[in-house]
Order: sequence, then structure tokens, then C-alpha cells
Amino acid sequence: MKIISMDVMSTGVIAYYVVIASRDGLFTPIISNAKNVRYADPVPQAVILTAIVIGLSIQALMLVGVMKLARDNPTLESNEIEKNNTP
Repeated sequence: MKIISMDVMSTGVIAYYVVIASRDGLFTPIISNAKNVRYADPVPQAVILTAIVIGLSIQALMLVGVMKLARDNPTLESNEIEKNNTP
């Protein structure tokens, strides 16, 4: 559940950023015949793509950690795992 909640929070932040960054009347910065128009800034798009990739890799790493914990412990309750692994 903690992994899913982290993913939901990450998706929410990305969606919020996309909503704030989107504006009407801006054109895509590609070669065109349009003169004197306002272009959309491509940097926020790159930041969001980077955040998506980093979020996916962190989620994969957390799932691998949970798989290793599940192999060594019969439960995934964090309190029980801490009791079993404390010296």
C-alpha cells in the first residue's frame, strides 16, 4: 500500500504540474511559417518526462525490495518485519 500511495502522489504532482503549465494560445516550438507568435517552453516538458522516468525506476526498486522482504518474511507488515530483524 505504501508503494501504491507513493505512485499516486507522484502522479498527482505530475498532473498538477501539467495543469499549471498548460496555457491557451501558445504554439509548439517547431519550424513553421507563423511570425511573431508565443511559443510554449519545452523545458517543463523535459522536466516532467524526467520525473516520470525517475518515478518509474524508484517504484521498480521499491517492488524489488518488497519481493526480497517477502521471500525472507512470512508477512509484509512493517511492525512484524522490524521485530524479526532487530538484534
